[in-house]
Amino acid sequence: MSGIVGYIGNRNAVSVIFEGLKTLEYHGYDSVGYAFLNEGSLKLYKKAAEIADLEKEIEQGCHSRVGVGHIRLATHGSPVDSNAHPHCDCTGKFAVVHNGIIENFHELRSQLEKKGHRFSSETDTEVIPHLIEEAYQGDLLSALRKALEQVRGSYALVVISEDQPNQLLAARKNNPVIVGLGEGENFLASGIPAILPFTRDVYFIDDGEVVEVTRDSVRVFDKEGNPVEKEAFHVDWDVSAAERGGYPHFMLKEIHEQPQALRNTMGSRITPAGDDIIISDLKLTPEEIRGIAKIVITACGTSYHAGLVGKHLIEKWAKIPVEVELASEFRYRDPLVCPDTLVIVISQSGETSDTLAALKEARDKGCRILAITNVVGSTITRESDEVIYTWAGQEIAIASTKAYTAQVLVMYLLAMLFARERKTMASEELKGIIATLQQVPGWIEEILEQEEAIKEIAAYYHTCENMFYLGRGLDWAVALEGALKLKETSYIHAEAYAAGELKHGPLALITEEVPVLTLATQEDLLEKTVSNINGVKARQGAVIGVTLGQCELVDKACDHIIRLPAAPSFVSPLLSVVALQLFAYYMS
Repeated sequence: MSGIVGYIGNRNAVSVIFEGLKTLEYHGYDSVGYAFLNEGSLKLYKKAAEIADLEKEIEQGCHSRVGVGHIRLATHGSPVDSNAHPHCDCTGKFAVVHNGIIENFHELRSQLEKKGHRFSSETDTEVIPHLIEEAYQGDLLSALRKALEQVRGSYALVVISEDQPNQLLAARKNNPVIVGLGEGENFLASGIPAILPFTRDVYFIDDGEVVEVTRDSVRVFDKEGNPVEKEAFHVDWDVSAAERGGYPHFMLKEIHEQPQALRNTMGSRITPAGDDIIISDLKLTPEEIRGIAKIVITACGTSYHAGLVGKHLIEKWAKIPVEVELASEFRYRDPLVCPDTLVIVISQSGETSDTLAALKEARDKGCRILAITNVVGSTITRESDEVIYTWAGQEIAIASTKAYTAQVLVMYLLAMLFARERKTMASEELKGIIATLQQVPGWIEEILEQEEAIKEIAAYYHTCENMFYLGRGLDWAVALEGALKLKETSYIHAEAYAAGELKHGPLALITEEVPVLTLATQEDLLEKTVSNINGVKARQGAVIGVTLGQCELVDKACDHIIRLPAAPSFVSPLLSVVALQLFAYYMS
């Protein structure tokens, strides 16, 4: 994950770009770089360091009006100064910043080196300015287009040129590019937060498009070079959403925002009487819902885990067969889907490149696409037939929390809606489930009141180097998410297993130094889960149990207990994950 900010106008570009980059640093980065035009010359500063360190190096009194900046998290090449962006061609006239992966860069680099081009980094990005140099005959736009024709992979990139100092060029494929619109100035960025301090009117650039930005104009072209008319989108986010609000980290802030986020997700989707589900975003007719032969849910990471919960709910309540696939796998095979398959894509940002590629694969096969996302106007929303927004609010932390629980809640609502239309759920059962879901935000608030107790448990285990997470049924999906959160936040090796699989190999790894967190919230599976706990204890493993209310059977078997409110087990994924988020946060 990297961040890009570009500016052309009458302000000090250095100040604008560094302010924008600071709004994107929550993605994580190891290097920062900046290119700007100063008295007609292209100047580069880049460093494997923090933004503030580079700011100190830039000459005082530099008042360039055009520039581009980049923060990098290494993919190709180690995090050293030479691999930081921007990258230049041999002449030093063209500089490029880039997010994405150039898949055929070895081949391109070899060809360019044979032509005499000299490279100064290990990165894939560096081939792009050299390709531009090779194609340049006085028209930068034409040279960029010719360069991109040779590239395979994904990119969001911005080009700045000494020869054409009054413009910036940008292009995208599977990585976001946003144009911020101003008066006598314009902005480029990889994420909306970077331009919110300056403008709220934006263009979203689509795959294959190239954009030319000057102080007074924005021109967009498709892959054939034809002009594209864009409709401006007004961003109405609250800028204060990007502030920590007194919390030490965004992750903790967003964990605590979950009760309100879920109230927002339910919002008007539950009737005032609490007796029915209304998803006004959804255009699927009752007949089309009844005609669904199969559902495929595809997503990455945390969103994939939300899909696993959705599979359980939809199959149980709506009686529709559901497959859940990693988007990074789905996109590279020939999936057996057809026009009566509903494909649900889940992405917090709406820009996840593998999920977007999977969406296009399914669409090419004639499937109807339903997107679940948090970001209005994102690429996935524009490519889908249907969109359900989670309304979780802006999520800054890399470790997703409130966006995940909002996605899971949408899966509950969708499963109930499908069940109602397919006549597989009685109205009284529907009302009962709705009444239970309406209590979930309050139950989460009770879990948040246990923060200190969970912190103490984390303090007890924080020196461990390996950890297992176990669960059965719905608990297994949550175990996967809990293990991912621990890895993301603490860099502790953690693996999640369906508890019944423990005896098929993983049990051999249990020692007194490998704690096991076991979710035991599914009432009909408690005895089997406790049997698995006993297997761990027999090998001297320490066990943290997560239960709904008092459960003597589990209490006796575990070393530590995280006790959730005594809620019905079918809503446990919305509750237990909050405790696991807190545990991961304090382990870190």
